[in-house]
Amino acid sequence: MPHLVRIWDLPTRLFHWLLALGVIALVTTAQLGYMEWHFRLGYAVLALLIFRLLWGLFGGRWSRFTAFIYSPASLWRYLRGQGDPSHSLGHSPTGALSVFALLFFLLAQIGTGLFSDDEIAASGPLTRLASSDFVSLASWYHREVGKRVLIVLVILHVIAILYYLWRKRQNLVRPMLTGDKELAQPAPASRDDARSRLVAAVLLLLSAAGVTLFLWLTAP
Repeated sequence: MPHLVRIWDLPTRLFHWLLALGVIALVTTAQLGYMEWHFRLGYAVLALLIFRLLWGLFGGRWSRFTAFIYSPASLWRYLRGQGDPSHSLGHSPTGALSVFALLFFLLAQIGTGLFSDDEIAASGPLTRLASSDFVSLASWYHREVGKRVLIVLVILHVIAILYYLWRKRQNLVRPMLTGDKELAQPAPASRDDARSRLVAAVLLLLSAAGVTLFLWLTAP
């Protein structure tokens, strides 16, 4: 008899879909030249990323970083088809790599965006604090490297979802919508009640306040 277990708490699910929409909007506004909105969306995504880092410490069981930090040996066994059954509960070892890569390169993209200058009308709030050489390097990475890396990571993410659906008959999208997974054996559930959601709301407000304070302090 299958067991329905809450794996992804509501804050994690909302973060996932809001981040996806934010990244799409960032790419779109950059391509169309809507730089004012591009910067606004960048600050919003930065607040989301800060929230996710905090939620990786205080969130539900399977959303915490400690739940999906794997050793190289665990990753190797998983790639050889000898993974532990618990790897299918939350993020698998390869899924964990994808999560950490996306978080790292998104932070790098936002960080370099703060120092970027298109030499026309748009510049990040930190450009006046850095040397021209550093601004040029950050601008080059932001426009030419980081954007392409993120697009490749997103494509690989989608391919992995389709692979799991086609080859392993595992729908990874449904749990990220409903929060629940059907498991053959009982497993610990992520906490996802009113109290944990209130904690998430406070952390999100603190993240947004931190970004707002940063912008105020760096305003010319």
